[in-house]
Amino acid sequence: MTAWQKFLSFFVSIYLFLQALFCGPVFLTEQPPGYDNQMGIYPDTYAAVDALGRVLPGNAETGGVREGKFVGMFYWTWHYSHSSWTAPFNVTQIIKDHPEAVGDISSPYWGTLGAPHFWNEPIYGYYQTADDYVLRRQAEMLANAGVDVIICDNTNGTFTWRESYTRVFEVFAKARAEGVNTPQVAFLLPFGAGDNTNTQLRALYEDIYKDGKYKDLWFFWEGRPLIMAYPDDLYIVDKTDREISQFFTFRPSQPSYTEGQKRQGHWGWLSVFPQQVYKRKDGSVEQISVGVAQNHSAERGLTPMNGENVFGRTYTSKGYDTREDAKLYGANFAEQFEYALQVDPDFIFVTGYNEWVAGRHEEWMGVENAFPDEYDDAFSRDIEPSKGDLKDNYYYQLVSYIRQYKGANPAPAASAMKTIDINGGISQWDDVLPEYNAYKGTENRDDDGYLTMHYENLTFRNDIIRSKVARDEDNFYFMVETADTLTSETGADWMQLFISTDLDIENGWEGMEFIVNRETPGVLEASIGGWDWDYAADVDYSADGNILQVKIPKALLGGVDGLYFKWADNWAADGEEGDILNFYTNGDVAPGGRFMYAYNK
Repeated sequence: MTAWQKFLSFFVSIYLFLQALFCGPVFLTEQPPGYDNQMGIYPDTYAAVDALGRVLPGNAETGGVREGKFVGMFYWTWHYSHSSWTAPFNVTQIIKDHPEAVGDISSPYWGTLGAPHFWNEPIYGYYQTADDYVLRRQAEMLANAGVDVIICDNTNGTFTWRESYTRVFEVFAKARAEGVNTPQVAFLLPFGAGDNTNTQLRALYEDIYKDGKYKDLWFFWEGRPLIMAYPDDLYIVDKTDREISQFFTFRPSQPSYTEGQKRQGHWGWLSVFPQQVYKRKDGSVEQISVGVAQNHSAERGLTPMNGENVFGRTYTSKGYDTREDAKLYGANFAEQFEYALQVDPDFIFVTGYNEWVAGRHEEWMGVENAFPDEYDDAFSRDIEPSKGDLKDNYYYQLVSYIRQYKGANPAPAASAMKTIDINGGISQWDDVLPEYNAYKGTENRDDDGYLTMHYENLTFRNDIIRSKVARDEDNFYFMVETADTLTSETGADWMQLFISTDLDIENGWEGMEFIVNRETPGVLEASIGGWDWDYAADVDYSADGNILQVKIPKALLGGVDGLYFKWADNWAADGEEGDILNFYTNGDVAPGGRFMYAYNK
């Protein structure tokens, strides 16, 4: 911008300020209607116990839903351009197999300098972010967690990764139509005003916002679409720049991990403990960040994730967590979220979900063979589950804290006792409550990942859309409905019913003590430890059209009156039974992952 342009822009800014002050906003957008929960799906009522035995809190522990509380998740769409020119390199695996490579910048096991290296392998493989299969499953997981908005990382130069964000919008819109309360979508632009920020603002405005594209998925804050960007250097004599300056609610991001709010409207994205608090003019707390880990040390400040004394997953202000397998527990994440709960802002920004990679540098911030933002299991900051040791522990830690922050709906109570004829018609279930609805539709997979990787997954078979439970003095009755006619009962892993009576991780397989239809339809088995099952009894069942009904005597389940359950079909591909991570990647599972429906008398 020339000196003359800046001079004109200054006076136009004054004019617009006075017009807004005395005449109201120059350009307002209309907030779209909220998500329409026609499917009646309430993930905050789901139960779960994670691999560490941590049970999710419910309404009794969190209280009811709190209005005006929002969670944003830092989200990366950059697994597109990166994926086209480099094969994946897994740092955790390289260190495990070749520990001598750690200090050897010339080791042949590393990728080239600058090449992105994964801290470990995601559960979906080394995917790229225009993969509809991955995006749909991410949409469901983020919705189930209670995330309100994903905030896409556009902090690098002028890169917006248009191909990726377009697919995000399109897949999320389709998922919405099939009952998924996906997060909204927003963007975080470079950490300062200038040409890079202006280029991105104009590109995003012209491609998305100007014509109202994907408007139902915009995230609004104070009546306008949120964008985390600096508008300072927009040339507002220009018509488009002027429109942009009045279109968004701007919340420019403070890049520092240690410095606080420097201007009105500043928001944070990552901070060391205790995190910086961002306030409105009236002193009310608007926003705070929560991080899983920080590439920071007390001695150096900003430092690569493979530097010394880095604030990784096990760090706390009181010292490092020294428990065996401490990296699994998320002490850093817990301390930061506990502080956020204490501060109780209106918006919590979580870093982050799926960054996964960092470039390898010959030297960065005084560290050789440096990985700035991600390194290995212990020194990384993603929540998305991995195939490595961390599995899905951080995901359920996230769910737990979001519920503590936002509250939760009460689990629905069961209707009165009723005897069901499992060979009878579906109408006998009409007055049975609750009704457990599941998301319709999903995606099979046939897509490229990072260079050299191609993924195919054709396990989606029976689309589970609804289930119910009834009881009388002696029996439980289960009904499950699929979108189309059930496939043959002879298919592998056909319509399996999992049951837990106590959500105790020490009991059964991953806290589930019973399974129906594991190998033979109509057979109930009890776990005798992990994925080792013993015959319990034949149970009555009927499969007719798209309805499956099962009758189980209460005595076989220990005489309980309440329980937890889930349905899964074709989830253990290639004989990989016993790996619960398959609940995220294969077939259809209702509810997804470790979640279970709660049936309370």
